[in-house]
Amino acid sequence: MEEYTVLKVLGEGSFGRALLVCDKTSSQKYAMKEIRLPKSPSDVENSRKEAILLAKMKHPNIVGYKESFEADGHLYIVMEYCDDGDLMQKIKRQRGKLFPEDTILCWFVQLCLGVKYIHDKRVLHRDIKSKNIFLTQNGKVKLGDFGSARLLKNATAYACTYVGTPYYVPPEIWENMPYNNKSDIWSLGCVLYELCTLKHPFQANSWKHLILKICKGSYNPLPSHYSYELHYLIKQMFKRNPKNRPSASTILARGCLAKFIETCLPAEEPKRHKRDRGDTKGNFSKKDFKYF
Repeated sequence: MEEYTVLKVLGEGSFGRALLVCDKTSSQKYAMKEIRLPKSPSDVENSRKEAILLAKMKHPNIVGYKESFEADGHLYIVMEYCDDGDLMQKIKRQRGKLFPEDTILCWFVQLCLGVKYIHDKRVLHRDIKSKNIFLTQNGKVKLGDFGSARLLKNATAYACTYVGTPYYVPPEIWENMPYNNKSDIWSLGCVLYELCTLKHPFQANSWKHLILKICKGSYNPLPSHYSYELHYLIKQMFKRNPKNRPSASTILARGCLAKFIETCLPAEEPKRHKRDRGDTKGNFSKKDFKYF
């Protein structure tokens, strides 16, 4: 911890704190997640899973990992600092003024690229929401906060444990059914809807009525000025049967998104960093599964 100067607290939650820090050697700013370690050894291993996952992720649309370490009963994860805040803050700052469709689709394409990347690695994020999506001032969109993520043992495996934020949780989880990466697609659809309307797609006065609305797939249509393609994407991502939802790859293959893939992302590869340990190709080994 002595290598960093704490500049300010970015946020606090049940996990601990998020800090803005400065590397004393390079003067580079980073986001640092400070997580209180539980007393149980098995729970400690579970707390380490976010660092293990992030260390394997190398993609322009995933928040970059620098290092992690433990000190004074805390786990510290040092990550890329996204200097334009999170998407939830961005939506609030709009004060009811809708985003242009091109802006929405440019951000959405970047999100889909990040989601495709983690799904290709058999990782379920399980908590995709506007608060866990981060922006940079140069227009980059990055998926972060892998504290709820799950690594599947194979491409056809399912998860069963409930996690997530209620507004973004798909019907199959509320119905206590096993789920796979299509649950992330539903949550991604919730984010897309939120970008279009500045509101959650499923709203109610009680948790019971919220769950009923989600399980019925009952939401207000998008404003009429948005294109047919945008309406179609939302409709497909909110299919009640997960098997009928498109994958991230299928979404990205839609012709209407081609120009955003070309124009929103620079033709650059993420810099290769020397990895602290483990597999040098960013793949998960058998020993990683003990954390999941």
